Amino acid sequence: MSSIIIPTLCYKKAPEAIEFLCKAFGFTKHVVHQEEDGTIPHAQLKFGNAMIMVSSEKNNEFGKLVCTPISNNNMNTMSPYIILEDKDMEAHYLNSKTAGAEIVSELKTEEYGGQVYSCKDPEGYLWNFGSYDPWKEQ
Repeated sequence: MSSIIIPTLCYKKAPEAIEFLCKAFGFTKHVVHQEEDGTIPHAQLKFGNAMIMVSSEKNNEFGKLVCTPISNNNMNTMSPYIILEDKDMEAHYLNSKTAGAEIVSELKTEEYGGQVYSCKDPEGYLWNFGSYDPWKEQ
């Protein structure tokens, strides 16, 4: 049996978040459904062979179970780790910083291998980008 995990994130300002994620982190729009009022009931953003799903905050059954970090005293309960090639780390870091990501952990080399940095998007979600690949033997 094969499994695929796709993180889902809700945003107060989902259209702006989608544009930020594409510009700052390199996601590409796969599918974006937008309502007449500007809200996003569902979007899929790709990053290489990975994907996240994004939506606007909703006042429904599911929406009552999740909140954005800015609605939770800027605390995250999870943070995605996205693997990049070692040669791409510095350029990705600089692009994220230039695009307005809040760098919370500077680009560094880890003792167990690879480089990593962590940042927050405008609504406070914590993102980790690194070249350490736990699927490969180190």
